[in-house]
Amino acid sequence: MGNIRILCLSLAIIAAPLAAQPAPVAPAPTTPLTYADIAGLADGAQLVLRAQIRSQAVIEPARAAGLAPGFARLYIEARTLSLIAGASGVGEQLRYLVDVPLDSRGKVPKLAKREVLLFARSVPGRPGELQLVSRSGQLAYSPELEARLRPVLTELASADSPPRITGVRDALSVPGNLAGESETQIFLDTGRGDPVSITVLRRPGRSPAWGVSWGEIIDQAARPPAPETVEWYRLACALPARLPAEANLAQDAAARALAARDYALVMGELGPCVRTL
Repeated sequence: MGNIRILCLSLAIIAAPLAAQPAPVAPAPTTPLTYADIAGLADGAQLVLRAQIRSQAVIEPARAAGLAPGFARLYIEARTLSLIAGASGVGEQLRYLVDVPLDSRGKVPKLAKREVLLFARSVPGRPGELQLVSRSGQLAYSPELEARLRPVLTELASADSPPRITGVRDALSVPGNLAGESETQIFLDTGRGDPVSITVLRRPGRSPAWGVSWGEIIDQAARPPAPETVEWYRLACALPARLPAEANLAQDAAARALAARDYALVMGELGPCVRTL
């Protein structure tokens, strides 16, 4: 009877709206998760939960649209162990779909009793049903991973959390009165329309200095974001590698070149947005 119940429930999930079905989940990374990995998952999640898998049922490949070769799609029933982030009221019983890689023998791994971290959204009108936020929305739980995750969630939930950056709006370089003196202002687009700008100052005999202003006031004393913070993540993982030509408002070639050079300076000091997922 138990197998029949699981099969019936899995078929019901398959028949659910497409929004309730996740994209294939990537295999577990062979290298440690980076800050960008963790921040990216947390940033897109309505709910972050620690759960224990209770049962699994394999969905027939013919019914698993988009299933990648070497993967199996599973219908999972799990038990909530703790709600790490998100609205309260999540029930103890959870259901979701996840794609997992087959093992070295081509078999479906047995996940029952394993603890996992879930980065998910609730499915409207379907209590207890979750949709994973991305291909890597289910991760093996460890206390170390939770310890790295919690400060990120705290930053994201704070009232002054920096907004999502969606691109570069304008950039303009203005020379100063002295040789080698200049100021470049780079104005960014954000998802909420919040003002964010970067200032790069060059002074004779000094190294270039730059900083970010997260508000209307352009602060000449602004500083770069500290590495592995949400401010750093917003910039390093969202800005294009090079200053878009259409955003460079300078008319003469020298000023345009300076704006592009200052933008490159900022991106170089931010460093790459490294992801393993």
